[in-house]
Amino acid sequence: MEIRRIRPSQILALLGFALATISAQAPAPLHFTATTANVSGAGEPIKINLNGWSTDTQRDEFVAAWTMKNQPSPPAEGRGGRGARGAAGRGGRGARGARGAADGASDTPADPDAVDADNPAFRFGRGGARGASEEAPQTPVASLASTIKKAPTLGILWTSENVGYSIKYAYRIPQPDGGERVILATDRRIGAWSNLWKPTAAVTAATPPDYPFSIIELRVNSKGEGEGRGPLGGRVAVDDEAKTIGVDNYSVLPTVFKALKRLGN
Repeated sequence: MEIRRIRPSQILALLGFALATISAQAPAPLHFTATTANVSGAGEPIKINLNGWSTDTQRDEFVAAWTMKNQPSPPAEGRGGRGARGAAGRGGRGARGARGAADGASDTPADPDAVDADNPAFRFGRGGARGASEEAPQTPVASLASTIKKAPTLGILWTSENVGYSIKYAYRIPQPDGGERVILATDRRIGAWSNLWKPTAAVTAATPPDYPFSIIELRVNSKGEGEGRGPLGGRVAVDDEAKTIGVDNYSVLPTVFKALKRLGN
């Protein structure tokens, strides 16, 4: 059987084709620069580096998390009743043990099913903790925070702090005039450990909500110039038209990222 040699020029052509294909599939990095405004550390340079965008599937997951869709149903009353009866029965055994202790019988073993609120197992899911955890009501904030933590990192928001903020949600909404809205969510609240993000006296009413994350909206025109709001007073809302989470009452919030510029496609 004849073995054909592959010429070096053919190898280079194949490599070039492969690299071109990869480049075409990989999203081009996108960068934003800005300076802070209306905060105690106003004038601080900001860089936002994005390596990708959230998919429509991820967008829907974030909306479902905030609106509490797809949450498990609460336990049925019958199950709770049995749990209550079981607790009552265990309490009875505990009471008998207490009587024994009062009579001087110290060799009565502890009830393994008894709930001890000081025991770490109560807080982290053993025994009665499972029932308490299952019955504890979930909140939109906790639900969305959990989804943000699990999402892949799509970029970094850099401030003068030593560590940047991981961007877990980045959704792009093109506008008819050629501009765009960009919704971002970070896995930590911006300024949680920094004095540079305190609202100035002029915007003290814009107290940041007690979220463990930050929701931000950037708006740029067709030239890639604009502003960003959200870290001060920005609350989560669902944009029904764009079908994504966003910043509630964007127009009344103070500008936090001014002189915003988009670098890249």
